[in-house]
Amino acid sequence: MVQSKASDVDGYLTEVSEERRAVLTKVRQLCREELVGFDEVMAYGMPAYERDGACEIAFAGQKQYISFYLMRSDVREAFEERLAGQDMGKGCLRFRKPENIDFGLLRDLLKATAARPGKIC
Repeated sequence: MVQSKASDVDGYLTEVSEERRAVLTKVRQLCREELVGFDEVMAYGMPAYERDGACEIAFAGQKQYISFYLMRSDVREAFEERLAGQDMGKGCLRFRKPENIDFGLLRDLLKATAARPGKIC
């Protein structure tokens, strides 16, 4: 997906394919459950979650994969072992097949992010 022009996450989700919409809706649900006190916004054309104006989490449906952006280096370091086998760039966890998303890992990353503020990479 090219960067979305949607003004909110509901609008974003209507733009993605039906196959991806279900899994992205589930990722959104996890974010909303675990990131209490965060603001849900659109940033850089994708759903994002901010605390005190700083974006800490985002996700997107890309052409080749589902992206989960973890902008906190302290959380990435704390989960280094669990992230070792994942397709991950500096701050982007990529899932090439929606059915391979480890929702347990995502929930744990979200819980760790929500637990306290930290340095954004």
